[in-house]
Amino acid sequence: MDLNIGIVGFGARASLWKEAHRPGHGSRVTAVCDLAERSRDQARSALPEASVTDSLDGLLASGVDAVMVLTPDHQHAPVAIAALEAGVPVFCEKPLAITVEDADAILQTARRTGTRLYVGHNMRHMSVVLLMRRLILEGRIGEVKAIWCRHFVGNGGDYYFKDWHAERSKTTGLLLQKGAHDLDVIHWLAGAYTTEVQAMGSLSVYGDIADRRDRSGERMRDWFSLDNWPPKAQTGLNPVIDVEDISMVNLRLGNGVLASYQQCHFTPDYWRNYTVIGTEGRIENFGDVAGSEVRLWNRRHNGAAAADETFIVPEAAPDSGHDGADALLVAEFLRFVREGGRTETSPVAAREAVVAGIRATESLRGGSNTLDVPQLDADLVEYFERGQAAEPTERAVAAGEAPTTALSKA
Repeated sequence: MDLNIGIVGFGARASLWKEAHRPGHGSRVTAVCDLAERSRDQARSALPEASVTDSLDGLLASGVDAVMVLTPDHQHAPVAIAALEAGVPVFCEKPLAITVEDADAILQTARRTGTRLYVGHNMRHMSVVLLMRRLILEGRIGEVKAIWCRHFVGNGGDYYFKDWHAERSKTTGLLLQKGAHDLDVIHWLAGAYTTEVQAMGSLSVYGDIADRRDRSGERMRDWFSLDNWPPKAQTGLNPVIDVEDISMVNLRLGNGVLASYQQCHFTPDYWRNYTVIGTEGRIENFGDVAGSEVRLWNRRHNGAAAADETFIVPEAAPDSGHDGADALLVAEFLRFVREGGRTETSPVAAREAVVAGIRATESLRGGSNTLDVPQLDADLVEYFERGQAAEPTERAVAAGEAPTTALSKA
């Protein structure tokens, strides 16, 4: 029997409905909620058999088996908490929330109600990340000691400075909104979470552009064009811009790994570069989609040298967003709703990415001091690490098994 799926927020990430709507094959979208008339009209056109409403209570009462929260970031917490309180399993798009308090409240509500919570960190399903993680787990570069990530956000002006993304009140900042992906990947590849952060950043380009206008009712595809170049020639930016367009973060992780993350929203190219250095070598990706290369150096060289081995990033699910990761993400969520158990994504890891991003933002706006990252309650961590089961299974207790964390899971 198909799961009945509700979608809250039919905007930029609403394309995920295509992965969840597989009538006769396990799931179908039966209800959509959005406050905007344009979005409701688009939902009716895309899903003519679904119930479309502007009432969250109405959607939750419609008999849905799970809800996908795809709203703007600042609305994640109230919608996710309402669904969890109603006993409806939740898919919450990243970032989990835009404040530490809201992120913790979502996890606490899931724990108290026993309702299943899944967070949409799709990069844990991206082929380039999976390939690099496999090489690390195989010991190909020894023990990881450092990770550097450079994120060239070539579409930054179109994606993040013409709508709500440009406002602190709705995102906290792009180190959180955009950086949550990369911070989570850094944690996953390193096998630990951030304990200390220090950051610098500024609004270097887009704050100087005077051409602004209210784009309420518009969508990103209405204005997006590769012809919007160079960055200072952009027009029609959001009336309020108070987030940074370039930032640099240093991190110390709980296992001693040092990491850095750089994010720039006015580069001509758009991709991520990860360098992971271990005690016996290093790996680095050149491109982050199928067909790109991950290069490995594990022998001594004099100066710059060709890689000792090169690995081609494989293709994942074709015709799916984020290089196939979206299809794998939604499939895992649907399996989790039906069966429970551990998943590659992790609510705890999602919370840790949020908190690292928030504290880094506080650092860059507050004199670039080094700040500690508040830790999550150990009981809450254990609950999610054992797959959101109320207690360890009798079999696991009898076998003396410790919970397997989302970081160490092979």
